[in-house]
Amino acid sequence: MEYPVSIEKEGIKIRTEMMETDKLYYCMYQDKVLLFFKDKNDLLNCYEIEDNEIVDEVRKSKLQDIEKTLEKYIEKKNLNH
Repeated sequence: MEYPVSIEKEGIKIRTEMMETDKLYYCMYQDKVLLFFKDKNDLLNCYEIEDNEIVDEVRKSKLQDIEKTLEKYIEKKNLNH
């Protein structure tokens, strides 16, 4: 299955019709980590992380470890409440 978030010449392209509800999607763009998810009301939510520490960690992470890195950051900053 194709990933619903991609970076193109014009910027970020988000295909919400491909997104699962309440699943976190992410991308790196202009030295930021962008997080996206579609809620139960089909509204798109977007968060931008500029914190150099997490941006560097995500950049260094293996693809399969990025989600764990983001989860640790969210817990550390208490962003899920």
